[in-house]
Amino acid sequence: MWVLVRLKGFQELASVDHALRRFFDVVEIRRPEAVSVRLGRALYRVLAERIVAREDLPRVDRSAMDGYAVKAEVTFGASQFKPKILTLVGNRVVGDECAKQVWTGNPVPEGASAVVMLENTKRVDDRIEVWAPVAPGENVSKSGEDVRKGEVAVEAGIRLRPHHLGLLAALGMSNVRVFGKPKVAVLSTGNEIAEVGSERQEGQVFDVNRHVVSGLCEELGASVVDLGVARDERREVVEKLKRGLRADAVITSGGTSVGGSDLMPEIISEAGSPGVVVHGVAMRPGMPTALGIVGGKPVLVFPGNPVAVMFAFEVFARPLICRMLGLSREEVRPSLMAKVTRRVTAALGRRTFVRVRVFRSAGEFFAEPVSARGSSLISTMTRSNGYVVVPEDREGLEEGEAVLVLLFDGVGEA
Repeated sequence: MWVLVRLKGFQELASVDHALRRFFDVVEIRRPEAVSVRLGRALYRVLAERIVAREDLPRVDRSAMDGYAVKAEVTFGASQFKPKILTLVGNRVVGDECAKQVWTGNPVPEGASAVVMLENTKRVDDRIEVWAPVAPGENVSKSGEDVRKGEVAVEAGIRLRPHHLGLLAALGMSNVRVFGKPKVAVLSTGNEIAEVGSERQEGQVFDVNRHVVSGLCEELGASVVDLGVARDERREVVEKLKRGLRADAVITSGGTSVGGSDLMPEIISEAGSPGVVVHGVAMRPGMPTALGIVGGKPVLVFPGNPVAVMFAFEVFARPLICRMLGLSREEVRPSLMAKVTRRVTAALGRRTFVRVRVFRSAGEFFAEPVSARGSSLISTMTRSNGYVVVPEDREGLEEGEAVLVLLFDGVGEA
């Protein structure tokens, strides 16, 4: 009887927004414990602690240029035609009509209030000619100008990028606490799937989805637990799912439509409460997507076609993994506005993801549609560098229409 019901197709599709709300209302996000790592190993990890500066940065007033530290007022009126002549000194105090040579980063000596750039001077024995005036504080990095003692230098939940590491290094931090990497178990299902490197049987295709999903997980910073391929056989799928539930989350592909061999939604619901909370989403591609929770662990079941897998991951797995990583906000893809080069049709009532090739021509950005269909054609992704979202209340995009493009690769010239 179950098979007959499934063969009738999806009776109702959840909107993308409803599916997201329903899933995140039910799922409990479990972040891995924080660990201490050396600063040199912290790149792209998510900071688990708020960093408060223990001292001013810089600690003292420093020269921002190679040049001479002076009292600013003695340079007023200086020019190449009427230079100010100052005596060079080597002590720590700069008096009237005096200057001390400093290099970038050197402390500014007592009594000095500015630094004259080296190129605006000429040295003659133990004196210098100053050819341009400087204002008080000019070419000087003030104590605490970068960060004040007690100020929050970096907030928790930030993905550490090279500039964050630079700031932490300047504050003298050799180790930082970061969130551990969540483990995501990845499984492909289907009798038609063969392992890459194995011998294919007639009618089989090599497993693409596991490599795609694993790469997307690792790109975000999660660790992957590879469950391999499971045939459309209940016992094998159940066993693989049990193994996967030792991880923090499970992502599978295939076996989620309404055919007789599509076992995943039924198996997930039988594995534990609440089981499947969403099955069938009003999106193209990716409509058969199912979302479930088993033993408190999120289980995402994506369609079998590679492009559908990628967009289902974009919509559902990306925000999930961002939360599991401990990020304070979801990382969205970079975007730009571009003009569509030709008309695109879409299905009313479904959120449609259109692959596009963005290029720049004569100072403007254009988005050339690659395909709105063909979810089995992985080459449509390699020929694209972004995508456009057509909302549910639109039947398509018009030629020349300005649209927001979300990028997953760089943009070149036409």
